[in-house]
Amino acid sequence: MSLRPSPLPTGHHLRYSYGTNGLTDLRLDDALSLLADLGYDGVGLTLDHMHLDPLAPDLAARTHKLARRLDELGLGVTIETGARYVLDPRRKHGPSLLDPDPSQRARRADLLVRAVQIATDLGAHAVHCFSGILPKDTAGDADTGAADTGAGTEGQAVAAEDAAWKRLAETLTPVLDAATAAGIPLAIEPEPGHLLATLDDFHRLRTDLGSPDTLGLTLDIGHCQCLEPLSPADCVRAAAPWLRHVQIEDMRRGVHEHLPFGDGEIDFPPVLEALSAVGYQGLVSVELPRHSHAGPQLAQQSLPFLHHAAAVSTPPDADRPPNPGEGHTDSDGRTP
Repeated sequence: MSLRPSPLPTGHHLRYSYGTNGLTDLRLDDALSLLADLGYDGVGLTLDHMHLDPLAPDLAARTHKLARRLDELGLGVTIETGARYVLDPRRKHGPSLLDPDPSQRARRADLLVRAVQIATDLGAHAVHCFSGILPKDTAGDADTGAADTGAGTEGQAVAAEDAAWKRLAETLTPVLDAATAAGIPLAIEPEPGHLLATLDDFHRLRTDLGSPDTLGLTLDIGHCQCLEPLSPADCVRAAAPWLRHVQIEDMRRGVHEHLPFGDGEIDFPPVLEALSAVGYQGLVSVELPRHSHAGPQLAQQSLPFLHHAAAVSTPPDADRPPNPGEGHTDSDGRTP
């Protein structure tokens, strides 16, 4: 079964959602009602203790009730798994898929398998995940003989990173098996500071795993602005064949800080045009996890901003910024 979306004509309508990790001060039903009232098409649902707790009792019953509510409100859903302390109250995002302890890695994998089941029950478009940061003691899995062969510290670092990539692929395998069985794409996100931080890193993992159809990509538009060599719009075009989930917010070059629209450097009309042109069918989810204190107001402001940006006319081809390799402008992917 292929999980790739069917081709769509250019200019198709984009569907917008808002992430519940930016609405953590609201009860889940209040957050969903707010988004429906504001005109959002869906929700990026982060599995966490304050909303749909994936570890609390009666998960199946709670998920079934939520499915009915989403249907009543006409909201689509993508499952997000970036809760900070859902597995460990003392370690942010811990344990990860790269944890040195196999039993701890298994806890993260089990959470993702559970997320796949929740996604199936809710009719979600995809399950989001990320690699985690490179642990300091990853070298314990590597060939420590690197120093004896003259490779020194640099050789040990390379061996440790190679071991981490192997660990990531092995830990994700049962999750991919579950996602394949369920027909739910697993969309891994390149995250600044993580082992898998860039689009190139995504392709390394995809190759290591044998390019399974189930493994897709979560593309965070802000992250593209933060550290990718391509503009955000060009990142969309480059990632199109594997695009399963999109997160969007403003951001500045070299600074990993999720910002409300207009507070960063991203030129959004070309990004939304690119998403439409490649026929992206999933949700475009506003991602402001540090702004829950102003969540309702930002949710209200964000959707009109995106609709306006999508409606802005694009210039003729001759006036567009050059494609990669055709030249360079300092403002590529950024507002003046």
